[in-house]
Amino acid sequence: MSRARQPPLVTGISPNEGISWTKVTIRGENLGTGPTDLIGLTICGHNCLLTAEWMSASKIVCRVGQAKNDKGDIIVTTKSGGKGTSTVSFKLLKPEKIGILDQSAVWVDEMNYYDMRTDRNKGIPPLSLRPANPLGIEIDKGRFPQKDLEALFPGMSADFTSENFSAAWYLIENHSTTSFDQLKMAVVNLKKQANKKNEGSLAYVKGGLSTFFEAQDALSAIHQKLEADGTEKVEGSMTHKLENVLNRASNTADTLFQEVLGRKDKADSTRNALNVLQRFKFLFNLPLNIERNIQKGDYDVVINDYEKAKSLFGKTEVQVFKKYYAEVETRIEALRELLLDKLLETPSTLHDQKRYIRYLSDLHAPGDPAWQCIGAQHQWILQLMHNCKESYVKEQKGNSLLHSPMLDLDSDVRPSPIGHLSQTASLKRGSSFQSGRDDAWRYKAPQQVVFVEKLTKLVVSQLPNFWKLWISYVNGSLFSETAEKSGQMERSKKNARQRQNDFKKMIQEVMHSLVKLIRGALLPFSLREGESRQYGGWEMKSELSGQWLTHVIQTVRLSSESLTALEIPNDMLQIIQDLILDLRVRCIIVTLQHTAEDIKRLAEKEDWVVDNEGLTSLPSQFEQCIIHSLQSLKTVLDCKPGEASVFQQQKTQEDVCQLSIGIMQVFIDCLEQLSTKPDGDIDTAHLSVDVSSPDLFGSIHEDSSLSSEQRLLIALSNCRYLERHTFLNIAEHFEKHGFQGVEKITQVSMESLKELDQRLFEMYIEFKADPIVGSLEPGIYAGYFDWKDCLVPAGVRNYLKEALVNIIAVHAEVFTISKDLVPRVMSRVVEAVSEELSRLMQCVSSFSKNGALQARLEICALRDTVAIYLTPESNSSFKQALEALPQLSSGTDKKLLEELLNKFKSSMHLQLTCFQASSSAMMKT
Repeated sequence: MSRARQPPLVTGISPNEGISWTKVTIRGENLGTGPTDLIGLTICGHNCLLTAEWMSASKIVCRVGQAKNDKGDIIVTTKSGGKGTSTVSFKLLKPEKIGILDQSAVWVDEMNYYDMRTDRNKGIPPLSLRPANPLGIEIDKGRFPQKDLEALFPGMSADFTSENFSAAWYLIENHSTTSFDQLKMAVVNLKKQANKKNEGSLAYVKGGLSTFFEAQDALSAIHQKLEADGTEKVEGSMTHKLENVLNRASNTADTLFQEVLGRKDKADSTRNALNVLQRFKFLFNLPLNIERNIQKGDYDVVINDYEKAKSLFGKTEVQVFKKYYAEVETRIEALRELLLDKLLETPSTLHDQKRYIRYLSDLHAPGDPAWQCIGAQHQWILQLMHNCKESYVKEQKGNSLLHSPMLDLDSDVRPSPIGHLSQTASLKRGSSFQSGRDDAWRYKAPQQVVFVEKLTKLVVSQLPNFWKLWISYVNGSLFSETAEKSGQMERSKKNARQRQNDFKKMIQEVMHSLVKLIRGALLPFSLREGESRQYGGWEMKSELSGQWLTHVIQTVRLSSESLTALEIPNDMLQIIQDLILDLRVRCIIVTLQHTAEDIKRLAEKEDWVVDNEGLTSLPSQFEQCIIHSLQSLKTVLDCKPGEASVFQQQKTQEDVCQLSIGIMQVFIDCLEQLSTKPDGDIDTAHLSVDVSSPDLFGSIHEDSSLSSEQRLLIALSNCRYLERHTFLNIAEHFEKHGFQGVEKITQVSMESLKELDQRLFEMYIEFKADPIVGSLEPGIYAGYFDWKDCLVPAGVRNYLKEALVNIIAVHAEVFTISKDLVPRVMSRVVEAVSEELSRLMQCVSSFSKNGALQARLEICALRDTVAIYLTPESNSSFKQALEALPQLSSGTDKKLLEELLNKFKSSMHLQLTCFQASSSAMMKT
């Protein structure tokens, strides 16, 4: 006997609450073996079996009916398990009642529509009632790729509603892991569904009988009602009579509500508008009242009304109030202009002036008699500053037509030859400017520098008087004529205190004009687009050099100290500090750019004279050039009291870092140019006119016997010294002077230098190793030598001796230039020779006994000779060459090989001395 099934158990429902006819999903255990096994389903005591759709033994979908209980269990009853239990409950919510005038929205689920009174399906088209699971068993989606299924069933579909439905595709996609018993159950379900369809329309009619009966009852009741009301005399059918009655009722209701609501809205709008006009009539009438009172001269009334409106509506957010208040502000602004014009009219009485000043003060307008005097003084200082600029700009343009020699100052002061850097160091530090304040100096100085001196002197001489005028205004000494009236003095002092911000703006305007005029002369790129015409206009044929900018910085610093002595607040002078900072940054940039140009000219200073360490004077000249440039920037880099660090901005750090890297790169390019090009091919396009003279490269031609290979060795020696000493020393100087990003400068420069070193080294190896390698194969097979048919070896052949002599020649050349380069060069040459020898041995098809012994003798002789320069690569090549040879079969051959090797080493003892370990150790010391 089969074991009895467990009763159904409901463990979950989603959602767990809702109104009637909410669609829910019930999950649990033992919920039936199929749709026919499900015989009962109640939610909150209401029978939901008619709307239930059995999905699997763990899932049922249904709709909640109109239950009596607000909250209850979900009970499932099956044939196989009986009545079940539930561990969860469902809460039935009551739908909100909607009034006849309330807006509402209803979502209609057309796919599952049920009659709320009979719990039966309405007559819905058959396609809309097709189940999602036609087989009635649990769906198990497989993991077969969709593309593979489409390729397997071209032109077909897994949708059972499609005309191209493929049953095989559907089963693979949804039931690939379903057991055979489950598939048999699915066949039974399909047969039952087919039997239901065969019942035809009779079952459909039976299911809708209750609906038909209800409709008949409703029509009968309506008929009786109409007969009672006497409407049976109306012509037409019964339905037509009912339609007419309903239409008239609807039209009457619409007309009634529209008229009532329309009258109500209109009355409310009128009432609200009247209330607003009555309540805020002061504001609405204020623009016209202001205009009338201004015409009458009743300014006091206007001011009182304006203050009242401002306090009430100054911060309003109501659009209509903002509109009227904006109109009030427009009228008040016109009144301010009128009173100011009357105040400035001459002649005018003192009484009128005081009255107008009081009116303007009450209206919060700037200006009073004393203030006008301060304003005039302020405008006069500004005019003097601009006139100073215009006169110097005009003079500069006139001098440019006469080709004034001062335009050549940069080329005269900043020398081109690097050897004169020490002589001009004091000039770059600005020491010569302190005593050279005579006419000759001014004549030589650029117009911009002279203009800055004149401008700063003008401001420093005029601003103290302007400041004293303000102090008198604050103390009230300018109002002695009004002191007779009581309280007038105190009011003037109060006005003066109120004008502190305005006076501060005046001082700031003077400072801004001073700074912008200096910027226009020295830093025109820092001005805005619209300020160039007002503050610029200078002819910038060439930018000022670093020493002139250093002198200008010193001048502006002295002016800043003089203005600070007047006890002017520091925030007003901050703009001058910003100018000094920008000038310092620009001075550093220009100096570094000029340094790069100077370093380009180092090519003319290379004399190719090598010292004991294999170095020329070029690295030392490069280091000294940078050190002199950094020393000339010492006063610029040092911070005076109140000044910020020149490297406080990230952009400045990046620009200086890039320029420093560029300087190093220029020198590296100079090294490469000198190393790889003949004298006549050295590019002089970047040099000055004097550099292109016939005697420019005289020092280079002094030692014209140097070959290109020797120059490469000298350059490699210089690169080695730069990497180990010069670049590190320069990095220390950069850090000493506060430069940022020194690690990046050193890293990038080192990488570029190493790349150049590698290129030059490969070029030299190509020059030296290729001829040696190329001579091996012809030498081996000279005289029709054949490895298969050769005599008993008598010693190392001449081709190998010639190769060793050539290697010794390379050793001698490198040793002459730089001892430190010998191991590096020799190891690379040995690698090339060993690799070629290995290739040649491996290309031989077969060796005779004598041939193998001869080959082993030559390979071992070469390997033992250059043993101190062997590398893993060359060792591997020798090993491969020996492995290509037949092994020695007898002790006699081994003894003969050893004797021949000793004979070779003894005969060439003198030539092979350079390959001995003692000489290598001596070179490293």
